[in-house]
Amino acid sequence: MGISRDSRHKRAHTGAKRAFYCKKRKSELGRQAAATKIGATRIHQVRVRGGNTKFRAMRLDSGNFAWGSEACTRKTRVLDVVYNASNNELVRTKTLVKGAIVEIDATPYRQWYESHYVQTLGRKKKDAEATEEEVKRSSRVLRKVAARQANAKVDAHLETQFNKGRLLARIASRPGQSGRADGYILEGKELEFYLRKLTHKK
Repeated sequence: MGISRDSRHKRAHTGAKRAFYCKKRKSELGRQAAATKIGATRIHQVRVRGGNTKFRAMRLDSGNFAWGSEACTRKTRVLDVVYNASNNELVRTKTLVKGAIVEIDATPYRQWYESHYVQTLGRKKKDAEATEEEVKRSSRVLRKVAARQANAKVDAHLETQFNKGRLLARIASRPGQSGRADGYILEGKELEFYLRKLTHKK
């Protein structure tokens, strides 16, 4: 018995059994779930209806994640799956699906922030002083940087995550369909909501 997406085998809303008048159709077929795991990239191509192609990700280790408030998107490593609203089993098996909450590497975002705002982020004061080097900048560049620094406020929850070097993000793409694990960094109310969920789970 193959996986089918038809509804003819279901009972009517009255509870009546429907008449069996035709077999399964190819247009109603379903396929096994991809169950994408974290690991060295492995993607299968699947030929689908209309001669189109789907990209079934078996293993993925990185993706493009957007930092919405800073309009910054970077490719970064996916480190771990920490929460899934639909099923805890997907967290235990570290399965990447749309809507999964994952931990990603904060380094690319920290590097961008430090070059853009000329301010340290997610470093201890001693380390920050040690790494700071005097770079000659023109007065025009200094004015531009000063204007940027006026709005360079990072959320307290995000700052603690930058200190750890891991950010919480949500996968917005469908790894089993597009072969990618892209998403966005959690911020604001959404971040607070998932932090509550994670602390409650522990």
